[in-house]
Amino acid sequence: MRKLIKGIESITLFSENAKKLADFYKEKVGLKVTMEAEVGEEGENLFGFEFEGGTGLYIMDHSKVKGTNKEPERIIFNLEVGDIEEDVKRLDKAGVKKIADTYHMQNYGFIATFEDIDGNYFQLVQIKASE
Repeated sequence: MRKLIKGIESITLFSENAKKLADFYKEKVGLKVTMEAEVGEEGENLFGFEFEGGTGLYIMDHSKVKGTNKEPERIIFNLEVGDIEEDVKRLDKAGVKKIADTYHMQNYGFIATFEDIDGNYFQLVQIKASE
């Protein structure tokens, strides 16, 4: 049987101000912008953050998106880190709003939840090393 879905190719966050949101992820979270483009008839801004191993994060202007996310718990994306304690301290120092302190999820690893400037939640995760 043919496999229809291969995986998640990317995650796109739409914003009223994609540049401002992309700058947050670049300057506060420490992600590297790997692509900038104008797309569509209105010349919307598109910013890409691509990672080793596949799935990319993209931030794009959208005319129907206004204000902050009213239901940020609905979709949360995870950013894998090597040392969660160090990275949580770095985001705290950068003034990124923390929603939940680091906690341990059995048989998975450690998770800390933050909020971006558009009100979207994202998590830092440190996957438990195999034993």
